[in-house]
Amino acid sequence: MADAASQVLLGSGLTILSQPLMYVKVLIQVGYEPLAPTVGRNIFGRQVCQLPGLFCYAQHIASIDGKRGLFTGLTPRLCSGVLGTVVHGKVLQHYQECDKAEESGSGNVQKEVSSSFDRVIKETTREMMARSAATLITHPFHVITLRSMVQFIGRESKYCGLCDSIATIYREEGILGFFAGLIPRLLGDIISLWLCNSLAYLVNTYALDSGVSTMNEMKSYSQAVTGFFASMLTYPFVLVSNLMAVNNCGLAGGCPPYAPIYSSWIDCWCMLQKEGNMSRGNSLFFRKVPFGKTYCCDLRMLI
Repeated sequence: MADAASQVLLGSGLTILSQPLMYVKVLIQVGYEPLAPTVGRNIFGRQVCQLPGLFCYAQHIASIDGKRGLFTGLTPRLCSGVLGTVVHGKVLQHYQECDKAEESGSGNVQKEVSSSFDRVIKETTREMMARSAATLITHPFHVITLRSMVQFIGRESKYCGLCDSIATIYREEGILGFFAGLIPRLLGDIISLWLCNSLAYLVNTYALDSGVSTMNEMKSYSQAVTGFFASMLTYPFVLVSNLMAVNNCGLAGGCPPYAPIYSSWIDCWCMLQKEGNMSRGNSLFFRKVPFGKTYCCDLRMLI
């Protein structure tokens, strides 16, 4: 119980600290560019035309809504984080209790020692089930969070309170409205998890020497690196999920003429791929101006 409470408190603290970053990232993902590009230098020192980064963007939001405005959507995101942590822990606890029941039921019968690869498959499957359950239950709060942020574009106040937002979505879209963008989000989480654990297993088994004294540290580093690599590869799923969560929801940032209406998440994926925008919002610092596009401040993107 104490461990679960500490995880909730730690997660809530990180959520509060990262809220401005996520706010800027979401607005960039939907294509909102209120600031004109500037001439800067890339990592090689060459002059390039680039879009403002995280700090300039955050300063623009604060100049309009104040510093408190940077924490728009924090309440539903906190609810999502707390509920997700609890559900994730409960699912894993259920699996642990099942293992204990099997061990006590088998008595003195010696269990067959499973290989390390089988162990990875088993642990990854359980983690996948726990994450999927948490994502499924908390997705309505995720949708409310995104829409609360995106309404900054059109200066609306449609999704302000948590209860009012729930009532609005149910009244206009029904139960399915709470799960807009769920499928690409689930797929991205699952693919990222399996890719990360599989790569970490291969690196730890075949690339690292088990005789090294710092093996545990090396394995933890390899897990972090493979996790970062997997998240980069599955980022398009995150982008498509967020776009579908706000698409055609009655907000200026999710409707024409500012944004097209997608018939499905696959349609959204194909259109982004055709435009070359699959990595939009992935970088918050070195942001190049997309070829052939001119961003304006009047809520529309001219091609």
